[in-house]
Amino acid sequence: MRKGKVPQLLEPGIRLHFLVLFIFSCVTALFNWRAGVIELVITILLILYFRSTSQKRRHNILDYINRVTYDVDIAANDTMVNAPLPMVIFRPKDEEVIWSNELFLQIAGAQDHFFDTKITAAVPAFQTRWLLEGKHTCPEEVRIGARRYTVYGHLVQAEEEGAQNYLAVTYWLDVTQLADVRDAYEASRPVVSVLTMDNYDELTKGISENAKTGMLSEIYHRLGEWTASANGLFCRVDRDRFLFIFEEQYIAGFVENKFPILDSVREVLNPSGLCATLSVGIGRNAGSFQELFQFASISTEMALSRGGDQVVIKSGDTFSFYGGRGKELERRTKVKSRVMANAIGELIADSSRLFVMGHKQPDLDALGAAVGICAIARKKGVPCSIIWESGTTPSDSMKELLLARPEYEKAFLLPQDAFVLLDPRTLLVVVDTNRPEQTISEELLTACSRVAVVDHHRRAASYIADAALNFHEPSASSASELVTELLEYLVEPSDLLRVEAEAILGGIVLDTKQFTIRTGSRTFEAAAYLRRVGADTEGVKKLFRNELSEVTARYSIVQQAKMCRDGIAIAKLDAVTGRVTAAQAADELLNISGIDAAFVLFPDESGQVVVSARSIGVVNVQVILEPLGGGGNAAAAGVQIENTTVDAVMQRVTESIDHYFEAG
Repeated sequence: MRKGKVPQLLEPGIRLHFLVLFIFSCVTALFNWRAGVIELVITILLILYFRSTSQKRRHNILDYINRVTYDVDIAANDTMVNAPLPMVIFRPKDEEVIWSNELFLQIAGAQDHFFDTKITAAVPAFQTRWLLEGKHTCPEEVRIGARRYTVYGHLVQAEEEGAQNYLAVTYWLDVTQLADVRDAYEASRPVVSVLTMDNYDELTKGISENAKTGMLSEIYHRLGEWTASANGLFCRVDRDRFLFIFEEQYIAGFVENKFPILDSVREVLNPSGLCATLSVGIGRNAGSFQELFQFASISTEMALSRGGDQVVIKSGDTFSFYGGRGKELERRTKVKSRVMANAIGELIADSSRLFVMGHKQPDLDALGAAVGICAIARKKGVPCSIIWESGTTPSDSMKELLLARPEYEKAFLLPQDAFVLLDPRTLLVVVDTNRPEQTISEELLTACSRVAVVDHHRRAASYIADAALNFHEPSASSASELVTELLEYLVEPSDLLRVEAEAILGGIVLDTKQFTIRTGSRTFEAAAYLRRVGADTEGVKKLFRNELSEVTARYSIVQQAKMCRDGIAIAKLDAVTGRVTAAQAADELLNISGIDAAFVLFPDESGQVVVSARSIGVVNVQVILEPLGGGGNAAAAGVQIENTTVDAVMQRVTESIDHYFEAG
């Protein structure tokens, strides 16, 4: 409190009172001068008495204030020196220690006070940035030797050498015991995993019982050796399925060693030379065993849908992927195709209207699969529309051929127009993608209550989870191949238009690069079926013809390609380029000896940076682009990134490539 204000507090309006008395004295003197003089004398005596007593009171109050202030200063100083917590005061600007109490010296292991010493020199693990950010608690525990501390602090303003500065006052609370109990609890949290042999039927088909027993015993032995290191519960629940429960403390070791069980099981061969593969789904950070098992089951399904031979960990809402670099195994059977055909046929027949939607910038595979679904809907008597986006697309030439047919004059529909026709019995079939954000209209996908998915791409962390039917086969060459298998069971050959057969065959030809990659026996069976129902290979060939300018642009991209590392070529373009041209350039690079994978980076018309990646099978380009948010399969993948530059994406791609090869 300022001394100048004490009189004002002691004399609240007293001068006004004396002024009134003086005026009364003067007025009285006008009528009776003796009485007026007496009143004036009394008033003067009162003023003198009041001044004398007020000075004494003022002096006593000031003495009291000074005494209290002195006592508070002594108490504050004593609190700092003898505080029950370690304390240290330093300048956050240069981290120089100003003062510390004895307790802090003890925990820091110092003999003398830290004069002219930085706090980070006394405690190297301590960071001071959080104080400057306005926080009052250090976000991380600070280790000093074997002890751990939670640090609290605040900034105070101080004046040093005439300039305003800040001092940081920190208090160090020993939480070692609490942290140890917490760590022990977290380390003992249960983790549930489900292990599945991907190709049990293929491994055991056509071999003797003795060979089968010996091979399976070797697999079980290797699984037992791997799980024994975690001291968990391991048991077989089916002929090709195992349950493994262990503690959280062992998961970091498995991740660090990159799950060697995948390689160990792959070393086991059947008499025909086919190697065994394993898919592992792990669930962690859940509230109950039931939820952990659900997480593990979802992870296992995710691993199988991505081609198997890998580990998928679901922790809360996030997925982590390990392995999965080999080729997808062809595990489809005619039985599954027939079951899926019956199921989707019933869904379509029970619908009032059918919408078919592919991915953004739909290519021939997306259009071919959509056309096949339209043929099924026409057979079932259900009106069908293909959801299309405005502007040019890679499959416009095929679209023009379809529009020439009366069946497709009004078949193509913009997403905003589809909302008008939507009702509770509308079925939306998503083809050639399983990721909501990659569909032409994610809003329409959300609005439809009945959804089916037909796709061949490896499943990513984000996928259409609530589909009524999910025909997902990553081992298939294309979505058109899967739709062809459905057509074999749902329509008669005469029901399929020739232009439809050519559109579907064009999708297969596109994704297999003229039947050179990702082809299995089922791929050729699907192509043979389409040929029988009228598809003209010459007509399909015309779909892939390019303008001279496009061919020139394609080879210009090839000329700009540079080798990133052995077998990896990257072409970085600064000018806007068409997606089809870039994808064809990536395919063209694979025809060059010594190139196993090719990446083409370019900006598109919308300002995004697009990466088109292709591989001959040695390198899994989908795994490389997945950290960037991309999708696809081992031989063909891509990603579109907004609000960035080509150079920035180039750096991210090269880092992902390096990580891919360093991870082995």
